[in-house]
Amino acid sequence: TPVLLYDGECGFCAGSVQFVLKHEGVARRNALRFAPLQGAFGAMVRGRFPRIVGVDSVVWFDPTRDEPSAVQLKSAAALSAVAHLGGIWRVAARLGMLVPRVIRDVVYDAIAKRRLQLAAPACLIPTPDTRSRFLE
Repeated sequence: TPVLLYDGECGFCAGSVQFVLKHEGVARRNALRFAPLQGAFGAMVRGRFPRIVGVDSVVWFDPTRDEPSAVQLKSAAALSAVAHLGGIWRVAARLGMLVPRVIRDVVYDAIAKRRLQLAAPACLIPTPDTRSRFLE
């Protein structure tokens, strides 16, 4: 299953993961895993894909795909997470993909640059129902 890697020290990022958990349909549950970039799984992905070493972005990792599409960064990763939600969210993600990547990533970078100011520091504590979906 795909894995959404996020900054485990960022409150905005923790809120984004909570958003995905809250809005995914019942049929979509367990079709996505989560892992902090700072954890062992994040280190494994960075080791496998050296081009993302030092990347400070959300990362969508799909182990069923070949490089380079196995790893998506910035706006592409965020839109993949939104598409995962299904329904109207998938439609919104597809519309977002129509915007040229350069423009999408400029917007992504502007938000990412201010993410620590947009939300208070937060520790993401999975519920017992979602704990199995989080990788170390």
